[in-house]
Amino acid sequence: MKRKILIYLSSFNLSISKFKKIYDLLEEGEYSLDYLKNNSEIKNVLKDELYSKFIENCNEKYIENYIKNLSSQDVKVVTIFDEEFPEKLLGIDDCPLVLYCKGNISLLKEQGIAIVGTRTPTNYGKIITEKFSTFLAENGFVIISGLAYGIDSISHRSCLKVNGKTIAVLGGGFNYIYPSEHESLAREIAEKGLIVSEYSPSYKSTKYSFPQRNRIIAGLSEGVLITEAGLKSGTIHTKDFALDYGKDIFAVPGNVTSSFSDLPNEIIKTAQGECVVSPQNILDYYHLNCKNIPKKVVQLSFEEEILINLLKNGEKDLEFLAENSKIPLGKLNGMLLTMEIRNLITRLPGGVYSIK
Repeated sequence: MKRKILIYLSSFNLSISKFKKIYDLLEEGEYSLDYLKNNSEIKNVLKDELYSKFIENCNEKYIENYIKNLSSQDVKVVTIFDEEFPEKLLGIDDCPLVLYCKGNISLLKEQGIAIVGTRTPTNYGKIITEKFSTFLAENGFVIISGLAYGIDSISHRSCLKVNGKTIAVLGGGFNYIYPSEHESLAREIAEKGLIVSEYSPSYKSTKYSFPQRNRIIAGLSEGVLITEAGLKSGTIHTKDFALDYGKDIFAVPGNVTSSFSDLPNEIIKTAQGECVVSPQNILDYYHLNCKNIPKKVVQLSFEEEILINLLKNGEKDLEFLAENSKIPLGKLNGMLLTMEIRNLITRLPGGVYSIK
């Protein structure tokens, strides 16, 4: 009956504080439908209109039909009383009491890295996010993110491309995927990974529900990787939750003149997290060995081929590369950075470059 009562309460999509208040009352009293109906304090929490609806449907038949209907939609409900509930979430503040799930719920207990950031990444942000997500997925990490535009969707898609495991934590119910453009992505994740929400399928997300879902993203992960985000980005909520929960934080440094790299650069400057310039750094941090993954065929542009050919004869500095490639210096700097991120070349001490 305990789990059924929690599932019933979750169907009202209460705020975290209201849900917790009722949960605390149940812990102090007893888990029974009669107790729910006759407790005046619960009435004070729910207020008149919601309480009337609550009383009307507070019976075992209604609850069983609700659960049966969820099952018909391939929705599995995991409560804090279930073995499948991830222990990682039990220790966090405002732990969700119920999780609605579609997909492989065993992923809730696997080792995961959250990858989060801006909804409008630069080309630099797109490249490094794809690189980190792909590599970490290939090396066994579950990639966790929030299905949003930008860094989130790139993380999920990059993971799926290499048949990796990914979890999308939603800010609303399954019937109202946001953004709607990601409905097909959500379906693919449900088929190959897992989508999760603390809200019932009929709940429409609000501006308040997204920051709250970020605590679940942080809570499910071993660590949070921020590839690109501004100081006013919603990503800061995930970072703060991760700090509060004692999670590892990883930040990819970016151009100091780009506002899109302000948050990761600030994290590095203030020593709130680890500076990572390669996904291998994260494997090293956890003392894990890289799996023997066949190298992919790399497509090079005409100018990239010129640079690779120049470096085949040994280490070269920026001045040599600029003079012999005839590539304008501003463009050359950007190309070298991108090629370094793609693991094509390495920048060595003294400002010289070599082939990876």
